Amino acid sequence: MSDPIVITSDDPILQKLDFKPYRSKVERRVVPFLPEPGAPQSMDIRTPWGAELTAKRGDFLVSEVETPNDYWPIDPVIFEESYIITRPGYCVKNAVTLLAPLTEVTDGDEDQLVTVVSLEGPETVRAGDFYLAKGVRGEVWPYPKGKVEDVMMPAD
Repeated sequence: MSDPIVITSDDPILQKLDFKPYRSKVERRVVPFLPEPGAPQSMDIRTPWGAELTAKRGDFLVSEVETPNDYWPIDPVIFEESYIITRPGYCVKNAVTLLAPLTEVTDGDEDQLVTVVSLEGPETVRAGDFYLAKGVRGEVWPYPKGKVEDVMMPAD
C-alpha cells in the first residue's frame, strides 16, 4: 500500500474539492478540559473513530449524548465560533460544516489512507470511510462517513 496522502488546512487541493454545506441536527454533551495547576495540561484522547488526538488546557471535550465517555477535543476558539451552549453540559453546533468525500482526494480509491492534519493533531483514515470537513476558520478534519446521515443535514 502507498504512503498516506497528507492534507493540511492550507493545501491547494482544498480549492478543487466539491464541498457541500451541512448543519448538525443533534445536541451533544460538552465539558471544558481544565486540569488543576500542577496536573498535566494536555491529555491524549482516542476518539470514537479511533484517532489519537491531544486535548490542551481550555479545549472543549464533546461527545454524543448517549456515549459521554467517547469524546473528542475541540479548540476553544473554534468551539466559541461554532457551538452554542443549550443548557449546562450540552451544546449544539450552529456553524455550517463543509463536507467533501475523501475519495475526491484519492481519485476514487476507497482504500487509500489519508492523513488529515487537524488542530488537535494528525489523523490517518481510510478514504472510503470518511469525508473531509472544513470549518469556520478553514480548519480541516476527517468526518466519519457513517455519522453524516445520523447527525448532519444539508444546509439550505
